[in-house]
Amino acid sequence: MTSPENYKKMVEEASPNSKLAANTIKAFLIGGLVCILGELFYMLLRRLGLPEEQVRMLVPVTLIGIAVVLTALGIYDKIARHAGAGTIVPITGFANAVASPAMEFQSEGRILGTGANIFKMAGPVIVFGVGSAVVYGVVYWLLEVRF
Repeated sequence: MTSPENYKKMVEEASPNSKLAANTIKAFLIGGLVCILGELFYMLLRRLGLPEEQVRMLVPVTLIGIAVVLTALGIYDKIARHAGAGTIVPITGFANAVASPAMEFQSEGRILGTGANIFKMAGPVIVFGVGSAVVYGVVYWLLEVRF
């Protein structure tokens, strides 16, 4: 029987060391590229003469569409393996979190497969996103009232 100390030692030996600095740099660069891509779409759409309000809607929709297509082609996951949080944090990560289970569970049917599982990964993002927005709103309101 393995003692907790021996087990912990085995886990430490078997677990690879995280390359924190390299992973952080990759996440920063890839996340930055996602933002640059969004900015390029923004500038292109503005040059085409679209109103500001429409451009603000089209840029995230375009990035979401690209992320879903890349997810469907199996490319997004390959990029995410190297980029880590650089692909998870932007809106493209949310699109991937919704599209992946939709594809994975489609063989189980539209309702019990796709419908029941589509938000398995994205659900916590929605919950904590809304929760964070509420906290931010309350803090903002308190600061506005007092100052």
